[in-house]
Amino acid sequence: MTKTKKILSAIFVGLTILLSSLAFYVYQVTQSPNLQVKRGAKMLYIPKGTDFQGLIQILKKDSIVSNVVSFAFLSKTLGYQEHVKAGAYLIEPNMTNLAAIRKLRSGDQTPIRLTFNYLRTKDDLAERLANQLPIPKQEILDMLNNKELAQKYGLDANTMTTLFIPNTYEIYWTITKEELFEKMHKEYKKFWTENRIQKAKALNLSPSEASILASIVQAETAKNDEKPRVAGVYLNRLAKNDLLQADPTVIFALQDFSIKRLLNSHLKVDSPYNTYKYAGLPPGAINLPEISSIDAVLNAEKHDYYFFCAKEDFSGYHNFAKTLAEHNRNAKLYQQTLNEKGIK
Repeated sequence: MTKTKKILSAIFVGLTILLSSLAFYVYQVTQSPNLQVKRGAKMLYIPKGTDFQGLIQILKKDSIVSNVVSFAFLSKTLGYQEHVKAGAYLIEPNMTNLAAIRKLRSGDQTPIRLTFNYLRTKDDLAERLANQLPIPKQEILDMLNNKELAQKYGLDANTMTTLFIPNTYEIYWTITKEELFEKMHKEYKKFWTENRIQKAKALNLSPSEASILASIVQAETAKNDEKPRVAGVYLNRLAKNDLLQADPTVIFALQDFSIKRLLNSHLKVDSPYNTYKYAGLPPGAINLPEISSIDAVLNAEKHDYYFFCAKEDFSGYHNFAKTLAEHNRNAKLYQQTLNEKGIK
């Protein structure tokens, strides 16, 4: 073999090795699994205003990327570094750099599941929403107290929370506060079907009034099978324009949810939410009533009960009475049990 051939052969072998190494590196950068998520897929949250360096910090903090250098290299090659888009993105186990960058660059967000239930106040609702969305709690509170916005939805500042029907909703994490309220209004209208509206009308209630009553029913009992009967008691009282005398409304008026036993001194609070002092429904809901509670009102049991008192066995159920004398006997049994157990 001549010297020239030897040189050419060496060059060829060198180029082959170089190209093979380059091909292997390209494969490693683009196709080799790099986004390692433990125990199934993981949601990557990129807040608005995040630049590429900010994204890298998020990836490091959440231990999503194994090799940051290769991710950054391919991101620059594909022009992603200048096109970081906010959102929530589902990262699959062992996802490649190429697949991840394509998803992130396209802004192909994954909807999140927004859940809220078992809440009492506007503050509770705002906090629950703010914990799941990149919207400050105070901004949500401001929206809930916005009279003009409430009027737009046919509500007022007191009934604004009834716009939020407790459930789980699919939304995009980057939703704005305005879009959020519009979304809830659509869901509200979807929930309040013509059938439900007509049922409320038959009870002389508007949808928001049905929700207010449902919030009282929900505060009185956690037993779904008992809710229609409790609702029936309050509807009987409303029909006669009598005081509802609902203990949970007084607790709400006092904003002291640690109260276990209502005393006569508590009943003196001067608040439109005190149904021992003011007839009719309070101005707003005392919690966010679940769908089961609203439907319990719309499908209330028809009966002659006018009173009810918690059962002395602390089962969560109640004794119902048609007369005050009967109710007083039930109440006495319950009070005696409270005294025996030292509950104050």
